[in-house]
Formats: sequence, C-alpha cells, structure tokens
Amino acid sequence: MKETPTKPAVEDDIPEVDDLTPEQLAAQWEEEKPPAAGALANAASSLVVLGVGIAAVVLSVAMGLGTPSSPEPGLWPFLISCVMVALGLFQLIAGRHNRDAEKFTRMSSAPLTGLVTLAAMVALMPVIGFELPALVLCVIWMRFLGGETWRSTLAVSASVVIAFYGIFVLALGTSIPHLF
Repeated sequence: MKETPTKPAVEDDIPEVDDLTPEQLAAQWEEEKPPAAGALANAASSLVVLGVGIAAVVLSVAMGLGTPSSPEPGLWPFLISCVMVALGLFQLIAGRHNRDAEKFTRMSSAPLTGLVTLAAMVALMPVIGFELPALVLCVIWMRFLGGETWRSTLAVSASVVIAFYGIFVLALGTSIPHLF
C-alpha cells in the first residue's frame, strides 16, 4: 500500500488580509495588540507630560512672553506648554481608566531616544554646524528607530542634509550655523 504524504501547512493556507472580513480583521488585530497598561502606567505617563509642560512654561516665561502684537521668543513655547499642562491634567484625571493605552515595552524607549538625539543635535549645532548633527540624527532615526536598510538610510539622510543646506543656506541665506 502506497502512503501519501500529508500536505504540510503552507503560507497559501493562511488567508490574506484582503480576504478577511472586517470582523475577522478586527479580531486579528485584537489578538495581536500589546497588553493594556494599568492605571499606574497611565498616571505615570500623565505626570511625565505634566512635568515637562510645567518645566517648559517656566523656561518660556524666562525667555520673555511679550504681547501678541510684539511677541518675544517665549510666547509660542508658552502657549504650547500651557496646552501640554492642560492635556496632562486631563489625562491624569480622566484617563486613569483608559483601556487603549499600551503597556510599556522595549519599544517605549524609542520616543525618548528620539528626544535625546534631537536635543543633542540642537546642542551641537552652534558648535559644529547643522550638517553633521543632522546627518547623525537622520541615520539614528531611520536605521535604529525606523528599521530601514543601510542603503536607504544613508541615501535619504544625505539627501535630507543636502536639501536643508540648499534651502536654508544657499537659497534663503539664513544665519543657521553651518560648516561649509
């Protein structure tokens, strides 16, 4: 008697996303989503937003607000910081029971990495110009935070820096610090 081999499961047996009904797709997304954050994580993230907003309010007031007809450098940061404080308070009070927030994971550090690298770029610009810090920032964001290939990372990063140089230094003649 000849034995017929069993058919192994292949990728063709798995329905494509286009073949799923909206209900099936919603169920699939529900299964794949990360675990929900608890009330403590929601409160902690709200307190971080609130703290950053308050610090930004203080710094923007120190820069000077001016008036709407004669604004000083701190006016727009002050307004945005006030919105941050209001949203942080709202989230702290009303968002405690939010079930859509995700639990902190390894990928939760990506926004912090983006913020730190952006702050480093701003700190280095007056010292060495914008070209090298902007190039490094683009590489970090695209390759390590975005997961792009090295080829596309280097091509796009170089293109961005060249475009910014062309726009802000050559075309507009701004006083942005630059090497060349």
